[in-house]
Amino acid sequence: MTQHPAIAPGRVAVITGGASGIGLGVAKRLAGLGMRICLADLGGPKLDGAAAEVAKLAKGGKTDVRAVPTDVSKREDLRALKAEAYSAFDDVALLMNNAGVEGGGGPWENYAGWQHLLAVNLWGVINGVHEFAPDMIAAGRPAAIVNTGSKQGITTPPGDTAYNVTKAAIKVATEALAHALRNQPGCKVTAHLLIPGFVFTGMTARGRAEKPADAWTPDQLVDFMLPALARGEFYILCPDNAVTRDMDERRMQWAADDIIKSRPALSRWHPEYKEAFEAWMKAPRG
Repeated sequence: MTQHPAIAPGRVAVITGGASGIGLGVAKRLAGLGMRICLADLGGPKLDGAAAEVAKLAKGGKTDVRAVPTDVSKREDLRALKAEAYSAFDDVALLMNNAGVEGGGGPWENYAGWQHLLAVNLWGVINGVHEFAPDMIAAGRPAAIVNTGSKQGITTPPGDTAYNVTKAAIKVATEALAHALRNQPGCKVTAHLLIPGFVFTGMTARGRAEKPADAWTPDQLVDFMLPALARGEFYILCPDNAVTRDMDERRMQWAADDIIKSRPALSRWHPEYKEAFEAWMKAPRG
């Protein structure tokens, strides 16, 4: 399979939130493709265990893997992560700003939760881009920055408003990053927004030991993501076992049309628009 030019044997991937879930799935796949890996996550047995799993797949074993305890909400931790990556491997081909948490709150609920989500989900991405992007550009080699967003940052359903805000902001920041990179003379770095569907991870399990039928595994997401990167897609919009691309497109179009058609905010969940939304989802595509 053709890969994005950054995905190549001997090159280096730095992945935050790499101790589990999507981050670990990506790390294992890239190690199997011959890349060297810097796993970043909160320090402890989980990170150490993840590094051991990745090392089993890496061409050079433990010498090709670094586990770097990192709190992405702290810029100095991202600076230390960058220093470790370049000191150990003298390269960063792929930066995946993937670390994320849930547990925010509604518009006037759980102020501390809002602060925590903004610090990790949003500032983690901002810190990663600020620390790594200039060096990746200056290296003059093909490279990629992948930021993990969410469909909740596009359709913004009621519930965890704080989470939606962080993911909507990541979308905006990554769009601006892509624009800036393609207008940087001689730049060989691309930016991409990963938009997962329902993926069974520690964060989404919520106490369940078995994967729900509707969910993808992290491996399925990686199977979808890598060809999309190779094609140069910016919006890597992933389906799952319950939601198709068509369903996502219709939901996103409806959300955008709230503005265009001057409907109430979040009309998809407004009782007066329930039947109209259901009809929209079933209508033939012209």
